[in-house]
Amino acid sequence: MPSIPSTRTRTRAALLAVPLVAIAALGTAAAPAGATTPPPPKSLTCRGEGVDPHALVRYRTEAVIHAPLHTIWKLQTDVEHWPSWQAAVTTTERLDHGPLRKGSAFRWTTPVPPNPTTPATSLEITSTVEQLKHHSCIRWTGPAVGEGLRIDGVHVWNFTRVKGGVRVSTEETHSGPEVEANVPAATKILRQGLEAWLRDLKTAAEAPTHNQAH
Repeated sequence: MPSIPSTRTRTRAALLAVPLVAIAALGTAAAPAGATTPPPPKSLTCRGEGVDPHALVRYRTEAVIHAPLHTIWKLQTDVEHWPSWQAAVTTTERLDHGPLRKGSAFRWTTPVPPNPTTPATSLEITSTVEQLKHHSCIRWTGPAVGEGLRIDGVHVWNFTRVKGGVRVSTEETHSGPEVEANVPAATKILRQGLEAWLRDLKTAAEAPTHNQAH
């Protein structure tokens, strides 16, 4: 799955926010007397289910894409064609047929750069769609396995119509001994991967060929 540490040369190590220790530090630093700290944003969900609440490696980001929702949804759910617009995805294979739906599974590969605890490797990710609401959200889970590395990931996507386009929000968590051995490094790789994924999705969806076709 993805939804995963994917660094995509531009990575995709997979998943959401900032180490919990860092969040705690930010929340207590330099707050004026009497000031209240705003609560952290709620995790993204799909049909009531979200990312792993206990995972130490997490990242969340979003972007507004100026394209029709059906164009963005088609790009994101047609997983067999990910390599045509995502530089970080080297191969994809659907393990079932038909439109992506609850229970669908797919296997894909992505490169991951070296980090302090593991060498550069290629991750093989087997993702299973656990929840899906058409044109609204997707949640998939699954292991990512590479040389000296195993990551259990949970990846959630939300799609919301806004003025001029669609706000695409994504959140992912990773767990496993290797990534938990260096949470800041694993979080950085995840951040780079998710932000690159959104940039690629935005570029593909806003391309003139898609705008003309739809």
